[in-house]
Amino acid sequence: MKSLLDKATAALPPGTVAVAGGTVVLGAASYVHLGVAGHSLSTDAMANVSVLWTIVMSVGIGVFFPIEQELTRIVAARAVLGQGAAPVLRRAALLTSAMLGATLLVLGLGARFLADLLFHGDRGLVAALGGAFTGMAVCYLTRGVLAGLGRFGAYGLQLALDGGLRILLAFGCAALGLRSALAFSLVLALAPVAAMLATLPVLLRAVEPGERIAWRELTGGLGLLICSTLLSQVVVNAAVMSTKLLAPADSVLIAALLNALVLARVPLFVFGSLQASLLGGLTAAFTAGDRAAFSAMLRRIGVVVGLLGLAGGVPATALGPWLIEVLFGAKPVLGCLDFFLLSAGTVAYMFAMVLGQALMVFKRHNLQLMCWAVGTAVLIGVTFTPGDVALRVILAYALGSLATVLGMLAVLRLRFPGAAGGAAGGAGHQGAERPPVAGAVRE
Repeated sequence: MKSLLDKATAALPPGTVAVAGGTVVLGAASYVHLGVAGHSLSTDAMANVSVLWTIVMSVGIGVFFPIEQELTRIVAARAVLGQGAAPVLRRAALLTSAMLGATLLVLGLGARFLADLLFHGDRGLVAALGGAFTGMAVCYLTRGVLAGLGRFGAYGLQLALDGGLRILLAFGCAALGLRSALAFSLVLALAPVAAMLATLPVLLRAVEPGERIAWRELTGGLGLLICSTLLSQVVVNAAVMSTKLLAPADSVLIAALLNALVLARVPLFVFGSLQASLLGGLTAAFTAGDRAAFSAMLRRIGVVVGLLGLAGGVPATALGPWLIEVLFGAKPVLGCLDFFLLSAGTVAYMFAMVLGQALMVFKRHNLQLMCWAVGTAVLIGVTFTPGDVALRVILAYALGSLATVLGMLAVLRLRFPGAAGGAAGGAGHQGAERPPVAGAVRE
């Protein structure tokens, strides 16, 4: 058994195991937070928390997660070349501050409109949304540098602290008898900021002086990556927001859909422990010219994603309708078919994330954006077809994710055939699986 576990660990990108523990805690925190809120709040208040949580996990990730991805790629490449990360951290901090300031300005100017549209007029939830965005910004900034430097212990610790604090604060709200959507929403702001501050000293000790980084190197692909990530978050989170727009009075369905999405996306929380180490590993292999390692890593991750999908999808399909009633207090409005489609969409979404990281390493952010745009177009088309609202929004998630995967596979096979072979996990001669050399991606 131990040798089998060692083999499984060796198949993962370096640093995965160190991050996995923190990812498990943070993933569990999402279930605990929403579960405690669901049992503590009224249906309308829980619907408000559901909408806010969805915005944070879509728009917030879409705007700020690209900072982590670009920093991981840039810092990992500099580490291979023996260059320090301190200049990268300084400029990235300025860039992140500017992006956060612009985001908060938009929220401030549109507070009344957003409160009326999304939160039944509660402007306090708009402020909580701004706090949650702040927490995301500072966490993704620091995690990107930590991942690029290979400091996955500190990376995992930050995740674990963030998740642990969310659990403690959620139970604290319940213990104090708070029945406020604002109280449960502020958990998303306080926990990540505290976790970042606790791990900041480790980061500052890890960065070393180095050559200055040009603004263009830091921002060149960031705009395209933000657009790609925003579209990816539209695909993965659109079900709740689409239902809010198509059936705004159906609070029961809105809350149940969020609970179902959280349950069906259990594999995504595990996949999160792979993402940080995968991008750093792919970048290091590509920068060092180790084409065989690049393709082998993509191939192994493809197998892992498939196994994750089966491990999460089968129980979610069979037990999902019962579990969301027990865990979250949801009403019985969704069936096994709904959970099957949500699980299938999650598997396709994970494959799209893997293939998208390969395109990032090749610095083809534009091709990644194009594929997510295709997936989003499919999602919108399915969402606005006639029929049952729940089935439409769930099917849209599955088909939008699948369209994105097919688009990325087509792009990789046409432009980078070796990488596509590795990502698809097919067998073949090593020479046919090799990605192009660095110069080939700057045609």
